[in-house]
Amino acid sequence: MSQVIERPRASCALGGAVATITALRDAAPVIHASAGCGGNIFNTLYGGSGYQGAGYCGGLAVPSSNVTEREILFGGEERLVEQIETTRQVIDAKLFAILSGCMTEIIGDDIASVARRFQSAGDTVIAVQTGGFNGNAYGGYGLVLETLFRDVVLPAPQKEMNRINLWGLVPGQDPFWRGDLLELKRLLRRLGLQVTTFFSHDEGLDDLRHAGRAAANIVLSPVYGVQAAEVFQAEHGTPYLPLETPIGPTATADFLRQVGRRLNVPEETVATVIREEQAEYYHFVERVADFYTDTDQQHHAVVVGNATMTIPLTRFLTEDLGWLPEFVVVTDPLPAEQQERLRQNLATLRYHRTPQLLFETDTTEIPQRLARHWPIYKEAKYHRRLSPAFVLGSSLERDLASTIGAKHLSVSFPITNRVVLHRGYAGYRGGLHLLEDLLNVAAAGR
Repeated sequence: MSQVIERPRASCALGGAVATITALRDAAPVIHASAGCGGNIFNTLYGGSGYQGAGYCGGLAVPSSNVTEREILFGGEERLVEQIETTRQVIDAKLFAILSGCMTEIIGDDIASVARRFQSAGDTVIAVQTGGFNGNAYGGYGLVLETLFRDVVLPAPQKEMNRINLWGLVPGQDPFWRGDLLELKRLLRRLGLQVTTFFSHDEGLDDLRHAGRAAANIVLSPVYGVQAAEVFQAEHGTPYLPLETPIGPTATADFLRQVGRRLNVPEETVATVIREEQAEYYHFVERVADFYTDTDQQHHAVVVGNATMTIPLTRFLTEDLGWLPEFVVVTDPLPAEQQERLRQNLATLRYHRTPQLLFETDTTEIPQRLARHWPIYKEAKYHRRLSPAFVLGSSLERDLASTIGAKHLSVSFPITNRVVLHRGYAGYRGGLHLLEDLLNVAAAGR
């Protein structure tokens, strides 16, 4: 039986695909869908990702076939051909990605044959079936990566042992993806590695084409991007290593050691980088230690977010700040196998007890499920209260925080009460950013 999900936290597969292509420099999407799809997708991503603009050939400027009743009845392939030809005349791009919507997939338009028509003329055109029923934005991200790895990445018989590819953070859907990728790229470069993320501001289509030279792929999620890594391995023979996105000194040191072992980086090099980065991190933390201890900033924590970031956030709060995580709520619809994978990851937390891990896609249900595990109101005079508490989630969790009398910080999609530019929470500097943001919330009412 179908179930209504109130206030979902992800767009459809088409939305994730559009966000992924527009984040890739030198690439342009061509939506093959009904009028309105592109605009609605932009409004969702723009409003929920900390107001990140669309960039070149994105947002309301995305080319679209805007099929109508005529194309639905008689087929829209010729309309798509017309749109691509027009787009090539006005858009400066090296790659065009045809992204299909629900209606055009239902009527069976063959976008792959249209792509082949342009490929035979020497254009780089790919086709990705991204109808909304193919999954959410995370699924669209994966579908685009798989197609790029099959059709765009060039064969590289010789691997460069100090080169890696890095992905797993979904543009827009992970609001801090830009800052996170830049920080991890900076750290890995300190190990002597050449790093390709595909989506950094200083990378583009040429970097993607030569990604097959990498000796390994690092996936920054236990769930998203893993299937694409398997496709990459099958096509180009490159092994992959799925790791948590590291936040703060403890997790980042573990991350660097694991990558170092996989890429045969000398242990002395890894140890030196960790020592220098931790010295910088704690230099700044020492300056705020008096405020932290004098005002007793240890909190009970509730973390709400996607499958990629909830456990890394919880790990930072516990292992680096000494907070008391009580609940971890994953809002993505996941199969049992992936849920079990997250449970195993959470069980590795260096903490005397494991927080309760809940899986809930319906925003309205989250407070009710928390109340069942930890009743908000009790008649007994003495009982263990969830106080002082801090909720790390999306803007949708402001009501939850208000209900339990907790502080709140928006760290996951959708974020409507913050503007996100260069900020990221990954790595050492990201840990400083997160600590600063948490303490700013605590100090705001003083």
